[in-house]
Amino acid sequence: MVSGGTDAELTRSAQGGDVGALGVLLQRHEAGMRVVALSLLGFGPDVDDVVQDAVLVALRRIGDVRDPAAVGPWLRMIVRNACRSRLRSARTLVPIESLPLASTEPTPEQVLDRHASRDWIWRAIEELPAPIRMAVMLRHFSTGVTSYQEIAAVCGVPVGTIRSRLSHGRAKLAEALRGTASAAHGDAAALTEASRREGLETLAEAERGRFAGVLAERWSPDVALITGGQRIVGHDFLLRGMEGDLDAGVHQRLRHVVASQEIVLWETELINPPDDPEHCPPASIWLMSLEKGMVRELRLYHPARIAAAA
Repeated sequence: MVSGGTDAELTRSAQGGDVGALGVLLQRHEAGMRVVALSLLGFGPDVDDVVQDAVLVALRRIGDVRDPAAVGPWLRMIVRNACRSRLRSARTLVPIESLPLASTEPTPEQVLDRHASRDWIWRAIEELPAPIRMAVMLRHFSTGVTSYQEIAAVCGVPVGTIRSRLSHGRAKLAEALRGTASAAHGDAAALTEASRREGLETLAEAERGRFAGVLAERWSPDVALITGGQRIVGHDFLLRGMEGDLDAGVHQRLRHVVASQEIVLWETELINPPDDPEHCPPASIWLMSLEKGMVRELRLYHPARIAAAA
């Protein structure tokens, strides 16, 4: 990495997988990003949140920069869009990663570069305390639970606690990114793919009537299920719940998986029988904490059903 290089040189290095080069760019342009946030939001905690979010967006989307010399305006555009989004609707929380940015279809080389960056950020996420890591994973990598209210419901803590955890988590990740990111890291894509296969196998075994075997092999005998404010220990309740749903004609389809070393998220679609379409909510979130590869805690959450238009 060339720490004293031009913006264009550093951007090309970052697009080639050098996260440290991106860190230098962020150090160089952080003041300008903060000025944009202050000019639109005024002084307050939202300024730090927006700048920290922009750092994570830059990590994920540096490959979208078409003019490497114009990376400064690109970073400020991310901040500006995020600020305007917050100002448009104080009651609607929009994940910054969903903000529209110019993009092109990635080449195979860009896909590999982004995988390397993703591996690096997962290494940083693994170093966060478990409660903060859980909130960050839900907010930035889940598809079904992203609002502060939903994350608070899943984690069983007040919304203010989630705001604090996310702010702390973003700050730690942004700090790590702005530093040197040259340490070795694991293959996050492989970890998630292994969890996806395990999720598919778990649901398939349940359909075959062999869910008890899965629990015995992969779940701690003292696993705690947390749902609806209750904490229930052991396999029996989990087994009865799965078998009861299947007996009622309810099936689950795995839609999305996010996995770290100790926290795993499975998002499933619940498919109700035609004669009882309201039997279960439309989706389920399995948020699992692992210990030595075994599930020791499951937080089960059902996102609210979207009301049909009148």
